[in-house]
Amino acid sequence: MKENKHWRWLLIIGIPILFALIIRGIYGLNGRVWEELFSVMSVTFLLLLPFAVGAITIYLSDIEKVKSKAYRFFMPWLPIFGFFILTLLLSIEGWACWVMILPVFLLAASIGGFIAGYYKLRNAKKNGKLYVSLLALLPLLISPIEQSIKTIPGTYKAYTFIDIKAAPQAIWSNVTRVATIQEKQDKGWLAKFLDFPRPIKAELDFEGVGASREAIFSKGLVFHELVREYQHQKKMVFTIKANPYEIPSTTMDEHIVVGGDFFDVLDGTYELEKLNENDYRLHLYSHFEMKTNFNFYASYWGKLIMQDIQNNILQVIKYRAEHY
Repeated sequence: MKENKHWRWLLIIGIPILFALIIRGIYGLNGRVWEELFSVMSVTFLLLLPFAVGAITIYLSDIEKVKSKAYRFFMPWLPIFGFFILTLLLSIEGWACWVMILPVFLLAASIGGFIAGYYKLRNAKKNGKLYVSLLALLPLLISPIEQSIKTIPGTYKAYTFIDIKAAPQAIWSNVTRVATIQEKQDKGWLAKFLDFPRPIKAELDFEGVGASREAIFSKGLVFHELVREYQHQKKMVFTIKANPYEIPSTTMDEHIVVGGDFFDVLDGTYELEKLNENDYRLHLYSHFEMKTNFNFYASYWGKLIMQDIQNNILQVIKYRAEHY
């Protein structure tokens, strides 16, 4: 009896995981035709895959358990977590991508579970299989339609500032050229949690319009910057370019690589504002571009990550200006 029970649980969790892996495999196939029909970076994958996983999980569950709202809400999370772990172990997805999409996956899976539970509780024996089959096919049916719609890039701003008690020349010298940042000085908690490259140093060849600046990060990431506006000890505006082919493949997940198909940093600006005789406010903001069908969600994470990186750099500048 116990063996049958364990086998039942294995089916309830294992079949949705297998389904998710198959769909992920289809979405990850190489080839022009496949890439035109299916994309992991799509609303269809983000919402309908976990929705279908939740529906299948509840459809396979015992009717008595499905009567519980808590079961319908939380049970679909188990195959989602199983899918999460397997794709990490098989290097199908990266840690950073999963952290960002997991909240959406869990919510969509729960919604799928509730809808499947509704039909199951109605005891629709005749149509139950049909409903679940349609839900399972949604990621394959809707994706080609979504992919036929042209993606509209969106530009977003990440703004940060910090107050510094130091002379303007001390602050500005740390703005234009950032000496090596030791790992113990790195305060970027979100970037560190996502295992993103951390800032190491920035080098400027001269102070003025047309100057070249390189912001060097760990793991081989380098931002090539060109100063397009310069006011000494007041303002510096620079364009930012990251060449994807220069970045080692192990540095970042392919879906969030800087300068890649979906995410790019465009420019940055430092502005130094005098508050009083002893205090200055250093503003740092950047513009970045998202090219997905779910910019409404991706841009939120993009802004959080950029603000975390910028705050980290500002804290280093503040400490050095006030103590050196």
